[in-house]
Amino acid sequence: MLQNIRDNSQGWIAKTIIGVIIVLLALTGFDAILSSTSNSQNAAEVNGEKISLTELSRAVEMQRRQLLQQLGRDFDASQLSEGLLRNAALSGLIERKLLLQGAEAAGFAFSQNALDQLILQTPEFQDDSKFDPNRFDQVIAQMGYSRSQFRQMLEQEMLIGQLRAGLAGSGFVTDREVEAFARLEQQTRDFATMILPLDSASVAVESDAVRAYYEEHASRYMTPEQVMVEYVELKRDAFFDQIEVKDEDLQALYQREIANLAEQRQAAHILIEVNDKLNDEEARAKLEDLKARLDKGEDFAPLAKEFSQDSGSADKGGDLGYAGPGVYDPAFEQVLYALKKGEVSSPIRSEFGWHLVKLLDVQPPEVPSFDSLKEKLVRNLKSDQVEQAFVEASRELENAAFEASDLAQPAQELGLQIKISSLFGREGGDGVAANRQVIQAAFSPEVLEQGSNSGVIELDPDTVVVLRVKEHKKPEQLPFEQVADSIREHLLKQRAADDAKSRGETLLSKLRQGHTPVEQSQQTEGWQVVEAAARNQDGIAPSILQAVFRMPKPAAADKPSFAGVTLPNGNYVLIRLTGVSEPEDGLSEEEKGMYRRFLASRSGQQDFAAFRRQLQSGAEIERF
Repeated sequence: MLQNIRDNSQGWIAKTIIGVIIVLLALTGFDAILSSTSNSQNAAEVNGEKISLTELSRAVEMQRRQLLQQLGRDFDASQLSEGLLRNAALSGLIERKLLLQGAEAAGFAFSQNALDQLILQTPEFQDDSKFDPNRFDQVIAQMGYSRSQFRQMLEQEMLIGQLRAGLAGSGFVTDREVEAFARLEQQTRDFATMILPLDSASVAVESDAVRAYYEEHASRYMTPEQVMVEYVELKRDAFFDQIEVKDEDLQALYQREIANLAEQRQAAHILIEVNDKLNDEEARAKLEDLKARLDKGEDFAPLAKEFSQDSGSADKGGDLGYAGPGVYDPAFEQVLYALKKGEVSSPIRSEFGWHLVKLLDVQPPEVPSFDSLKEKLVRNLKSDQVEQAFVEASRELENAAFEASDLAQPAQELGLQIKISSLFGREGGDGVAANRQVIQAAFSPEVLEQGSNSGVIELDPDTVVVLRVKEHKKPEQLPFEQVADSIREHLLKQRAADDAKSRGETLLSKLRQGHTPVEQSQQTEGWQVVEAAARNQDGIAPSILQAVFRMPKPAAADKPSFAGVTLPNGNYVLIRLTGVSEPEDGLSEEEKGMYRRFLASRSGQQDFAAFRRQLQSGAEIERF
């Protein structure tokens, strides 16, 4: 076959075809090929700026976690379509990119100094109310960020927040709008309700109807599809006991560890920014004047509170809290570590502007004992070797599982135990079956239908598994007899609700025509009167309140308006509106301010939504 193809390709017909293909590629396909290659690591492009596949993967995973947390454990995880999640996540990233571009175009900025203060003052990064660099690294690592990535993400969030606040805060309303809204909001209504309850005894459901409903909705009455998997589990910690460390290596590592401990310095500063209103020389001169006042005996904190342009620390008298090396701008840090306690520096320049720096306090490092650090030192010494052994064993497991027809051979080769899960469905289960990747692998065509071993699945950074399906229970039709009673009950309730609605609409028609139907009967509870009900009245079903405040105002006191509404439980409610009252007293200034803020905020949010739509409509967006 291959030889025939080769022979034929030498003929004039084959050469002609190949020539045509080359021309077509040159005319139409070559750019596409280059574009496809150049964008192989990108998910989209927004006005010339790329969105990487890495960003998209992180957004998809974050969206999945949020959905599962919101929807609860009982939600069927199989309903989370990867395609839909990807599209939604990509749309969110595109909108985020547009907002960032909009913020930059509008001149919004968030200084690195303010970013430092935000990080230093975030409670999640503190230990005993002090910023802890190790805790900071640990928290952002769990989020999947490096320091630079986290700072970039945080800066972007603050820029978008500034843009949103700027647009949302620009909304305004007139006094007339405030008064009109207040009249509607404070309006009360007098009404009465008559409940026509469900009467299941008045309706019947034939056996044929139950059977017909069962056959028409057969897909609702199926047993869940379930699998049971067997799996082998490889843990990183298992390799620690296989590696030995020497005491002299531990002592050497301990000395390096405590040598890196640094004292914590509590700094305060006064910042004068260089901008359009104040040039470099003017900013420095202003700080020189402040330094002269300090030298004459004035307190640092009041001056910082009055003059410092660092909004994060000015209210605290310029206090930046405790921090170690590597946190502040290099120029700032160099001066800080040259000061003695209580000293104030001369004006210094950083990328943020001009500073006066004061050293408030110094905390010497707390040197832990060797015994308290020994376990950590052992793990640190072993970590590189353990990591290498774990990676190699994971690769061996993957290869062995790919080549084997079951898990017995891989388990034997790596000394692992074969474990068995309980039955679980596409929504997951307990233990290993709670992991999304395990669920996806177990129900994948390769594993479920072809009977293959899965690839290596990472449960967490320290644990991987390989699995295969041991038992597969396909969905089966539930017997009619098993579900007949529940179907009959459902149909009875449905028909009783329809009957109540029919009776209610008949009475409603008579009431609107001016007739007075029999109100006290076995089917009704009579009129229940409610006076001066507000829009958020307690004790009244929301659907009734919504209907009441949508009804037209009665033409006269003796000519009420009527309406009807079906409650979620199937009962039908007749509503008689007899009066509408508006507040007679004028609004107080406090009330006017409250309503004005609310309406302005709503107007600003609408403006922000319109701004987003404008950005999208004028953007050049390409999805790859």
